[in-house]
Amino acid sequence: MPTAALIVAAGRGLRAGGARPKQWQTLAGRRMVEHSIAAFRAAEGIDQIALVLHPEDRAEADGFRETGLIVARGGADRAGSVRNGLEALADSGPTRVLIHDAARPCLRPALIAEVMHNIAPGQGAAPALVVTDALWTGQDGLVSGTRDRAGLFRAQTPQGFRFDEIRAAHAAHPGGAADDVEVARAYGIDVAIVPGDPDNLKVTLPGDFTRAERILRGAMTVRLGNGFDVHRYGPGDHVTLCGIAVPHGRGLRGHSDADVGMHAITDAIYGALAQGDIGQHFPPSDPQWKGAASEIFLRHAADLAREMGYRIGNIDCTLICEQPKIGPHSAAMRQALARIIGIEAGAVSVKATTSERLGFTGREEGIAAIATATLVAA
Repeated sequence: MPTAALIVAAGRGLRAGGARPKQWQTLAGRRMVEHSIAAFRAAEGIDQIALVLHPEDRAEADGFRETGLIVARGGADRAGSVRNGLEALADSGPTRVLIHDAARPCLRPALIAEVMHNIAPGQGAAPALVVTDALWTGQDGLVSGTRDRAGLFRAQTPQGFRFDEIRAAHAAHPGGAADDVEVARAYGIDVAIVPGDPDNLKVTLPGDFTRAERILRGAMTVRLGNGFDVHRYGPGDHVTLCGIAVPHGRGLRGHSDADVGMHAITDAIYGALAQGDIGQHFPPSDPQWKGAASEIFLRHAADLAREMGYRIGNIDCTLICEQPKIGPHSAAMRQALARIIGIEAGAVSVKATTSERLGFTGREEGIAAIATATLVAA
């Protein structure tokens, strides 16, 4: 069931202060809107992301398109922006859509999953928090009355719906709705309430930046991935291992350059991201990858990690072979890998072991490699 995320980032956000609209201000090391993008990229089941930008912010559009996002033009109000975003998504054929405000940068994948789980035909889903504080009315700085809080909720985003239903609801709505739940209910769509996240705050006033920064800095996510690869020997006078040509009486056979170490590291990164393996991104059946340099694969995995909101903490690769000797080349391999991945060489380990003359590596029929990658949410 194809699912899209629609991030509304077309507002001006004047109450938040600063020289730029709040969605473009830096928060925990990246622009605010990029936190929401990273959350949807890290969530299971999101197939496409669209971003709605104000016409004055179109200079930002090309950079987002390069990372695979659909970019739509903002409307005169929020409802108009959502309508434009839905139209931009229509050609990609989503069945469901989650509509999210870029001003909520502390979104977590678990909340995305909960909203998605509760979407059904004729029923949307949206997160909310039960109102637990006493409610007052006020006038001239004084309390003028109280209100019953029973049955009241504080609405959050993302708000999820069947795509065709919410698109039709917006087309039929006269405008002026507070959010997409109001639009949906006016069209006869029920909306299930799912438990909201207290940290999923909406940055509205200057003080909200401090709280959001604290939440984002404290919510560290660490992922581990493992990779394993094997290549057999064939004719040649060297082997390419971790980006370095090592003289040897035989070469390694493979569809690409058969860099067994780099392949294991690449698969470790893909594994940590839950994004399959090299074969899914660079099919061996595709002739364009015949003899390709394996650094193409590794750089793609490293770039994908950054796009999904992760930095690579460290890499550990073990080469399993009797020959050639790896020790004299280990430092050069670490430097080559660090350059390709974009991290310090001190965060890259390359070492070797033998299999005590046992198995295919012990018989010197080929080389195996095992690698581990640690990814940390940026």
